[in-house]
Amino acid sequence: MPGTNSILVVSKNQLNKINTWMFLLRGCAILILISTFIPALNPAMVSGLIDKNSALFTMAVSYSSLVEGFTRAINRGWVNSGTVLNIYISSLLTFLSVAAIVAGCCMTLGKLKLQRLGIKIIIIGCGAAIISLLLLFPAYYALCGSTNLNAVQPMISYSYLIFDIFLIVCAVLGFVNIKLLPRPSENDKYEMEAKYKLFLMALPFVILCFLFSYLPLWGWRYAFFDYTPGLGLSWNNFVGLKWFEFLFKNAASRADIIRVMTNTLAMSGIGIATSFLPMAFAICLTEIRSLKLRKSIQVVTTIPNFISWVLVYSLAFAMFSTEGFVNTVLINLGLEKTATNFLMSGSHIWLKMWLWGTWKGLGWSAIIYIAAISGIDQQLYEAATVDGAGRFKKIWHITIPGLMPTFYVLLLLSIAGILSNGMDQYYVFRNAANQNSIEVLDLYVYLLGLGSGGTGNIPLATVVGMLKSVISITLLMAANWFSKLLRGESII
Repeated sequence: MPGTNSILVVSKNQLNKINTWMFLLRGCAILILISTFIPALNPAMVSGLIDKNSALFTMAVSYSSLVEGFTRAINRGWVNSGTVLNIYISSLLTFLSVAAIVAGCCMTLGKLKLQRLGIKIIIIGCGAAIISLLLLFPAYYALCGSTNLNAVQPMISYSYLIFDIFLIVCAVLGFVNIKLLPRPSENDKYEMEAKYKLFLMALPFVILCFLFSYLPLWGWRYAFFDYTPGLGLSWNNFVGLKWFEFLFKNAASRADIIRVMTNTLAMSGIGIATSFLPMAFAICLTEIRSLKLRKSIQVVTTIPNFISWVLVYSLAFAMFSTEGFVNTVLINLGLEKTATNFLMSGSHIWLKMWLWGTWKGLGWSAIIYIAAISGIDQQLYEAATVDGAGRFKKIWHITIPGLMPTFYVLLLLSIAGILSNGMDQYYVFRNAANQNSIEVLDLYVYLLGLGSGGTGNIPLATVVGMLKSVISITLLMAANWFSKLLRGESII
């Protein structure tokens, strides 16, 4: 158990009891944290003017979003701006108190002395949160004194009571754990085992991954409704697998999917076939003896990665439009009589997109290979030099084999993401002349769902996105099995 001490002797039954109560305390603290991100459990919902989709976290970090709902009421004199500020301050202090509770929860993973400190912080955080929520009552009474109660709709929602119960239970559990834990000795320090430190270091990234990669999957439910933008999902009809059937039975949809998949697989295939270029560029770069020249080339080739595709298209327009640099030079040299708009041409569009993508990302993609080269044992190069190996033999027999594990991992991820080309590049370069050959799956989903001024077919776009995810996972598993077969390992 985190927090046990080698000097203190605790019976097995007492240890199990401590672990049980500590588990309940941590679970309650996590539940409080999750509640701050759920609009239905927002304890600061004291007026009907507050957006129903606002969670406590949203109100704590965005004063402007809170004021937005009260703008008309403030202008009409129904609500005082100080009342809105009071609601914001209460929300902010409550969320900061919850943050203290979470910090204390993390500290309970430490050894005994740090564990007791963490529990004390949890108790203080619960008390501070309860006091912060009490600040909502002056705002509530001020709203009750409004001249237009029907518009302001003052309320104390059930979520306030639920949130307070969570805090009280958490504080009680904290007192119980303080009572159960033995007192630390004088030799104890505020320490934590290395495994828990590593866990806490990785935890923020796990949370971010969950929020941005897994939580959006909740939106897949739109695929089973006849959804109309602007209406709540409960107001729309549940249609089951209607849109899945429509995707495969409708001839126009099938033709679009075939066209889009062809573009997607072709452009991704070109990228995978040339995925060795960043590795080759990294090898060439590290072979440059002049450090200044090497750094200069690396900076120049890495900077384009930080340029948005909108600016890249602006550069392309300045160079290849009818009045661009290229046409001007060709006409002045007498090589062309009339200007040609290269951007409006749909020919070789796959190759053009690959060239722009390579120019933009080559230097950035080479960084991981440069780091891998620096990790190769230098004694191998010294031994090769003693054996008479030249520069190219060192590259062939030492550098490239040392980079192959990195290359295989990145290749595996590229195969898994073969359907994920992104849409920024293709969206800015898309026009009437090339739209049939430049439209990839991500761009198709965007145009299908949000096209026509935001009135597109969102359920059908969701279905396409779901199928894309399923196919990508299948490809990742197949690539993993194939790599195991190549290494002679069992795929079971």
